[in-house]
Amino acid sequence: MNVAEAARLMRVDTPPVAIASIDIGGYSIDSRTARAGDLFFALRGENHDGHDHVGPALERGAVAAVVEREIAGASPDRQVRVSDSLEALQQLAKNLLIEWGGPIVGVTGSAGKTTTKDLTARVLSAAGPTHKSLGNLNNAYGLPKSVLEMATDGHTPSDYRFCVLEMGMSTPGEIKRLTEIAPPTVGVVTIVAPVHTEFFEDGIEGVAEAKAELIDGLKPGGTAVLNADDPRVARMRDRRDDITALTYGFADTADVRASNLEAEGLSGSRFRVDTPAGSADVHLPLVGRHNVGNALAAIAAGLALDVPLDAAVDALADAEPSTMRGQVVRLANGVTILDDSYNSSPKAFEAMVTALSGIADAKRRIVVAGEMLELGAESSEMHAACGRVVAAAGINLLAGVRGDARTLVDAARDAGMGDRAVFVDTPEGAAEWLAAELRDGDVVLVKGSRGVATDRVVAALVERFGTGGTN
Repeated sequence: MNVAEAARLMRVDTPPVAIASIDIGGYSIDSRTARAGDLFFALRGENHDGHDHVGPALERGAVAAVVEREIAGASPDRQVRVSDSLEALQQLAKNLLIEWGGPIVGVTGSAGKTTTKDLTARVLSAAGPTHKSLGNLNNAYGLPKSVLEMATDGHTPSDYRFCVLEMGMSTPGEIKRLTEIAPPTVGVVTIVAPVHTEFFEDGIEGVAEAKAELIDGLKPGGTAVLNADDPRVARMRDRRDDITALTYGFADTADVRASNLEAEGLSGSRFRVDTPAGSADVHLPLVGRHNVGNALAAIAAGLALDVPLDAAVDALADAEPSTMRGQVVRLANGVTILDDSYNSSPKAFEAMVTALSGIADAKRRIVVAGEMLELGAESSEMHAACGRVVAAAGINLLAGVRGDARTLVDAARDAGMGDRAVFVDTPEGAAEWLAAELRDGDVVLVKGSRGVATDRVVAALVERFGTGGTN
């Protein structure tokens, strides 16, 4: 895509003639990472204004900057004027998808979005080249940037048959806007749980309504892939009569149903899947029952887009966990870390503690629980409930990290863990405590909200002990 083509898709009348025919290598919203050949978008945020960084972006080799006002000191021939830079970014992505015309899968939910997105992309790749969101770029900035990766580094949208996009939210209306940019052919909703509840006056029901914006935004004739095990999600099938609903889960009523589940600890799970297209035995090398649900969602999305069941099952057999979402890290001292440190919420925390408690060959089971953020007025009680879950699961040691994790630790102590549960203020403190406690054969779950940075616990232990154990 050259600058003139990008300007047309952004609905800009006349780009600077001097750069109109220059090919764009990529798209950037951060001058610090802008590369030679990028088109830089000067976006305004609460705490920054990209217009202040146009000069550095151009100095790094960006072909041009999309700006709302002329930037003094920068060549006018390298500035594409628009009324709203964010709107221009979103329009570019939206119109690129319209001209591409392929099937889009949108994935949302209070937990499991990224893993389900990755598994869905893996399933669809069995039927054709598939583009997917980078990491968890799932908001008003990240989603269009992910879409534009289809036209980056020499790629064109025609290189792909399918596109899978994660759609996140923290306030009402966000997913609605994302579906306007990228209207899904298939919409997957994983679960509704108390996440971001501080932004919703009606709590979890408000979260459910916000997640349902994905179903409202489906293309007419599209397919809603819904978790039959979550009543709030299952009810979304009744929101429209011009779409198809395909449910998944462990419930007898699910269209895509798992049965005969056999947990294999750190090696994943085996189960039987029954679908409208037949049945098959599945090996999923991801830890935990909750990941079986994510795999079922991916199978259902594949069926909605005519991926053969046997191809979907074969694709899942080689699945790998998404970064910091259930990754197994083996330390050289014989300890295994279950790194689920990217984010946390009460439901997701409970799921991972259950998974840890089911690892039969662990000599001891240890949990590092970072504070869970954005839970509003119920945060203290939710943390306390999670502490009771840890104690009931027979976890040997617990470290709570920061803030309301103290309440989690206190509840676990009261429920029988006593001094086997400790509280520390920082991830570094948790790593120091662990380093003194760890023994050969221990399995450690590390989980916490992104803002608590529990990934630093994993990094510190890797740096201290090294990797390469065979436990």
